[in-house]
Amino acid sequence: MKSLVLAEKPSVAKEIARVLGCTNKMKSYMEGPKYIVTWALGHLVELSEPEDYDTKFKSWNLEDLPIVPPTMKLKPIRETSHQFRAVADLCKRGDVGELIIATDAGREGELVARWIMELVKWRKPFKRLWISSQTDKAIAEGFAKLRPGTEYNNLYASGVCRAEADWLIGLNVTRALTSKHNAQLAAGRVQTPTLAMMTAREQEIRRFEPVPYWTVTAELTAGFTATWRGAEAQDGRLFDKAKADALVAKAGKGNATVSVLKTTEKSEPHPLAYDLTELQRDANKRLGFSAKQTSSVLQRLYEQHKLVTYPRTDSRYLSSDMVPTLKGRLESIAVGPYAQLVKPQLRKPLTVSKRIVDDSKVTDHHAIIPTEQWLNLSALSTEERKLYDLIARRFIALFYAPYRYDETSVTLSLNGETFHAKGRVQKDAGWKEVYGTDGGSFSDDDEDGDEAERRREEKTAQSLPPLQMGQSLPVTRLRLGEHKTKPPGRFTEATLLTQMEKHGLGTPATRADIIEKLLSTDTIERQQSLLVPTGKGQQLIELAPEELRAPELTAKWELELERISRGKGDPKAFIIGIREMTAKLVSNVKTSGAVYKPHNLTTSKCPECGKPMLETKGKRGKMLVCSDRECGHRKPLEAAVSNKRCPQCRKRMEIHTGKAGKYAQCRPCNVIEMLDDKAGGRTNRRAQQQLVQQYAPKESLGSSLGDALLAAFQKNDQ
Repeated sequence: MKSLVLAEKPSVAKEIARVLGCTNKMKSYMEGPKYIVTWALGHLVELSEPEDYDTKFKSWNLEDLPIVPPTMKLKPIRETSHQFRAVADLCKRGDVGELIIATDAGREGELVARWIMELVKWRKPFKRLWISSQTDKAIAEGFAKLRPGTEYNNLYASGVCRAEADWLIGLNVTRALTSKHNAQLAAGRVQTPTLAMMTAREQEIRRFEPVPYWTVTAELTAGFTATWRGAEAQDGRLFDKAKADALVAKAGKGNATVSVLKTTEKSEPHPLAYDLTELQRDANKRLGFSAKQTSSVLQRLYEQHKLVTYPRTDSRYLSSDMVPTLKGRLESIAVGPYAQLVKPQLRKPLTVSKRIVDDSKVTDHHAIIPTEQWLNLSALSTEERKLYDLIARRFIALFYAPYRYDETSVTLSLNGETFHAKGRVQKDAGWKEVYGTDGGSFSDDDEDGDEAERRREEKTAQSLPPLQMGQSLPVTRLRLGEHKTKPPGRFTEATLLTQMEKHGLGTPATRADIIEKLLSTDTIERQQSLLVPTGKGQQLIELAPEELRAPELTAKWELELERISRGKGDPKAFIIGIREMTAKLVSNVKTSGAVYKPHNLTTSKCPECGKPMLETKGKRGKMLVCSDRECGHRKPLEAAVSNKRCPQCRKRMEIHTGKAGKYAQCRPCNVIEMLDDKAGGRTNRRAQQQLVQQYAPKESLGSSLGDALLAAFQKNDQ
């Protein structure tokens, strides 16, 4: 009898098949003496749509809500149904005695396999491959230590609860809001409280009124500065200009006396290893990567290059069984820019502290670190190399000593007023040596504003000369600084990920997708590196049920899903609660008196129904869409951009339709090229000449453009 191995993706299946010796390659599987390896193309099975239960649900009607089927059904995904049929046929083969689940080792990966098993009615034994890297060694060891599939029943139950909760909450509230307000308004179990958090920040920024304040700084001939602090203004801020002027007048110039002098040796331990959220944060701050981009690049490093361990982890620690492998992992990356950093560590026993290895803080997977696969930097793309560099340096830093420095704080007396200064002298660079001139400045600040600015100022070290108690120091001048209080900053992806994690919104594996979903539904938008709620997003939060906006409710659900995966929660009770909440949320929408006022309404009228048109953003540019959802008329507001490149400037060309047919135009260069018709034939000569004559008279095109176009068309006909 053979074992059927089910992987999540063809690329992973290919690697597993190679390790298992499956050399007979077929269209939908690979076979060997003992194993048959197939794949799922991601999800092959999904929850049935409302119209699968009753055809009346094809139309979105408020009176039909809530839609809460007594039992949730499954169905194959139409786009990948061919692969589902292939897997189903393999499951029915008489020579297949067991199934080995080799999908991603996590909640969603378990769901992928179990739903397929449920739909094909799998009744034979099944086992689980649970590995944290895709190297040949890890795959071989994993197959030698397969676990009983039933050990992961709780993980599967958690996945089912998550999927059904998202279906019930998201589908019903979205249909309720859309039907009631006749506008495309999407809501969700996680995306709505995330959006609410962002709109609350936006309102706080808009309500904020800056307040002026002043600071007094003494510049000393000894080469450093000291800031005034008073008994009532410990942060050194004066909100009364007259008091600030009086203080400058009183302190005057002269000599300051050292009244307090204290030097303390301090140390800063290395940062913890990465989990997915921390890596997404760091990649956004340091590399400008979006959370989704980080996830995609990281997946390639894991699957394709096999250079890093399992990506979708929420742990920042390693397990004790990994300790013997750490030196080998360092050896595998001792090339290129990492060679000189790793070699000193390999000459001595590695220092492995509780800050690196802690079994109590490792859940399903340990932190993201390099594998024992030998590193070939030339095989990586630019963005892969940049992301790998973050992971490699963070891993190397784990085995370096703490950063140690002496911090000196001094208090100066000047004509009865006190001024304070701090200075830092490095004693041992420690782990910061791994980051070179960058210094590895890892800040946990998740917002901008007054508090964050003061924290940054306190961390800014200046050099202090040797000082003694009672020493007299001449003051060059007193500088009066004028400032204004600042509002909290808008979210970047890094700070939003921090807040999502802090409030328990989503999981490391889902947060990037939540952000992308908010962007795709036009409820938030990117403004350079910032994420800002749109007018539609701000209105959506006002229309959404209050319970769904609160992050506490979603955090409670996420915590319960985690308990279910550990076998400590009750899946049935969870779903009963979700069904009750669904009915309550829909009822709130129905009875709400809130009114939706489109923020993107234009003066254009729909040519079909006469109602106002809305301006929206699509993949191919801006569109005008009828405000009546049932009408659905739409037209491009600006020219669609094609993949065709201008032969002169190499920029993408716009697609237009004229009397002569479709043509591509580069506006900066005014280069025009006719596009082939749908049948693949050429545009007729008359159409070509019409286009030439249409543009030839324009003086801005130059005297030769029409001739050039005509010559090009004639050349094509030859």
